[in-house]
Amino acid sequence: MVFGKIEYLNLLPFHVFMKRFTKSSQQSMSMHYKRGIPSKINKDFISRRVDAAFISSISAKKYLHVDLGIIAKKEVLSVLVIPHVDSVDDTASASSNVLAKVLNVHGEVIIGDKALKYYLQNKPHVDLAREWYKRYNLPFVFALLCFHKDKKLYKSIQNNFLKQKVKIPQYILKQASLRTDISQKDILNYLKYISYELDAKSKKGLMKFYKEAKNS
Repeated sequence: MVFGKIEYLNLLPFHVFMKRFTKSSQQSMSMHYKRGIPSKINKDFISRRVDAAFISSISAKKYLHVDLGIIAKKEVLSVLVIPHVDSVDDTASASSNVLAKVLNVHGEVIIGDKALKYYLQNKPHVDLAREWYKRYNLPFVFALLCFHKDKKLYKSIQNNFLKQKVKIPQYILKQASLRTDISQKDILNYLKYISYELDAKSKKGLMKFYKEAKNS
């Protein structure tokens, strides 16, 4: 089993959970990870080089998925547009580049940990999830946990992950802080803005995004 792993802070609780889950299940001997940025993991999944991964919502439409995603109820802090005359996509992204076009926000799209660092510097920016919420009063779904096979396994992952509050061990938090140059306090605060359950309102937001993306 090969799982596409995006090592952004927004998935830190999920990675902590998976480490425990694989140790306590029969998957412990067969789960391997292939690391990369979202756009690369998308390609690896589509070409079946990975069996499952959080796939950018714009690329996930026709694939099987469980009710787990990377979701912003309002603002997200880590998907920004730096105001600029020219529009520049982030090569690491897929959904966020499309979202900027849907919202007609011009500038340089930046995502992930580098975007969070930029946000924490209080520089001029537009938070795309916040703009989406202001316009449609809906959450924005950035990614979905997609899979090619073994639905039962991923349903189990979904159910187990959602029923517990994942506590991030201090040593992992410290490692994440050193890797990203973002303080532990700021990491924990940021994670309050991230939701993972694809509930009814999030599904409505996702369908709205697909509709607007098609028309833009």
